[in-house]
Amino acid sequence: MPRARLTPLSVTEAGAALIDEIGFANLSMGLLAERLGVKTPALYKHVTSQADLAHRIAVRAMAEFADAIRDAIQGRAGSDALAAGAQAMRTYVREHPGQYAAADAASRPTGPDDPIIPAVERVVASWAAMLRGYHLDSSQEIHALRMLRSVLHGFSTLEAAGGFQIDAPVDDSFTWMVNFLDRGLRDIPTGSAPVS
Repeated sequence: MPRARLTPLSVTEAGAALIDEIGFANLSMGLLAERLGVKTPALYKHVTSQADLAHRIAVRAMAEFADAIRDAIQGRAGSDALAAGAQAMRTYVREHPGQYAAADAASRPTGPDDPIIPAVERVVASWAAMLRGYHLDSSQEIHALRMLRSVLHGFSTLEAAGGFQIDAPVDDSFTWMVNFLDRGLRDIPTGSAPVS
């Protein structure tokens, strides 16, 4: 059977699937070439380096991640949007641990035309949409976004890595955490300055 013709997109997609299986830290061009049934040098016709491949995977993952949250919160607001978006993030990390790790590890943009910039903006816009129903002042939104990212990232990556070993339902802990976030967000006074 003839090999499928490789393209930058097909190489990136294959790399993304591979790291979900083996982990982002274990990505190598040799393993990807073996997966695709080609010699390693053939990959360099489509991506310039392993770093380039990782960057392409990160851009792809961020766009998919942003879309997953956006789709989950469509037509929802307040606590419903928060719960749906948080679950979408948790599910994405659980189903795509390697891709999420690639997105999380993505370095700063290489220039003003780097596709990572709009991908990151889409993620931030999705998180901001989760918070829209709380009617936060602009002075509070950045703090809420940082809190949301930190808490959901921490929980999701710990869970994906098997970090919760105590004999209690993880789903219950997740629901408790989201309810805690919801109460905190609803209690932020409008127009208040952040506590120093």
